Formats: sequence, structure tokens, C-alpha cells
Amino acid sequence: MEASTVKLRNEETNLMASAVLVSIFYVAAQMLSDIASLQIVLVAGFSIDAGTFIYPLTFTLRDMVHKVAGIKIARMLIISAAVVNVLMALFFKLVSSLPPDLAVGPQTAFGTLLSPVWRIVLASIIAEVIAELIDTEGYRIWVEKVTRRYEWARVVFSNSLSIPVDSFLFSFLAFYGKMPLSVVSSIFFSNMIIKGVTTIISIPGIYLVKERS
Repeated sequence: MEASTVKLRNEETNLMASAVLVSIFYVAAQMLSDIASLQIVLVAGFSIDAGTFIYPLTFTLRDMVHKVAGIKIARMLIISAAVVNVLMALFFKLVSSLPPDLAVGPQTAFGTLLSPVWRIVLASIIAEVIAELIDTEGYRIWVEKVTRRYEWARVVFSNSLSIPVDSFLFSFLAFYGKMPLSVVSSIFFSNMIIKGVTTIISIPGIYLVKERS
């Protein structure tokens, strides 16, 4: 076997391994953020859904998947993650509805903590899918229409399009009419700030994976 063929196969294997690892981190971050979004916390005077602390990483992780595996895989991953989150919520609902074994105690913590609030779950998934697809198109436009150089700029551009959409959709779909407008607006603006800061911090991640040729 020629050395060039071996090298090519090794490169393909490394690309596949990178795509798998980044995809795992992407889905895990999506799931953790959806669970944490059930809790609204107060930080520096802002009302913040706790999922905001980890969810912004998914935008850069999606960009990394796009870079290493292409746009079709990135789109497939977005939809697959949404399906996983729906199944997770349904599973939590099922488990919380089953009668507990009283021999080991009342066991109310699981249902109290993880039984889904469906409005929040659906708002989160809708916002995720729409915003991540917008992120995908922003990344594609930058690479195809602007330049393949300045990889950091791909992340900044795509995230600057998707973050406002995601923050607005989630905040108002999940909480408008249920909470005072001031609180919903606070959640929206705090989401924007945290996601923007996280984007800047996560930029080096785009350089951790090799681009698909």
C-alpha cells in the first residue's frame, strides 16, 4: 500500500474521530442546558435561566462539526439533538409519573427537579433548532462568500446571527405572559451578554479540529 494512501486513510480516520467527539460534546451540552433551563437564577441583578451558562458553547461546537464534517452533518446533528432532548423530556416525565418505592422513602426530589415544564422544554428546543440552523447558514455564507481565512471570524459572524434569535425566541416563548415583562427582558438581555462572552472565550475551539477538504 502506497504511503500516500495510508496517509489519506489516517487523515480520514482522524477527521471521523474529531467529528464524533465534537458531536458528543454538542449533544451533551444541549441536554445539560435544557435540564438547567428549568431553574431561573439571579446573578448580578439579572434573571438568568441556568442553561445559559453552558448552552452558548453549542454554537462553537456546531461550527467545529461544520468545519470537520460539512454542512449536511451539521444540520443532521442539530435535528438529532432536538429529537434526543424531546426523548429525554419524555423519559423524565415517564419516570416521575411512576409510583415510587416507599420502602426507601418518599423520593419526591426527582419529580420536583426533572419532571419537565413543557413550555420551557418546547421553547428551548424550538429556539435551539432555529438558531442553530441560522448559525449553520451564517457559517456557510462566510466560508463560501467571504473567505476561508480568519477562522475566528466565522465563529463571530455565525454566532452574532444566531445568538440574538435564540435568546429572543427562548425568553419570550418560555416566559412571556407567565412572568413580568421586566423579568423576561432581563432574561433576554442577560442571555445575550453571557452568550456573547462565551462566544469570545470559545473561539480557540475552532482551531482544535482540522478542516474537511
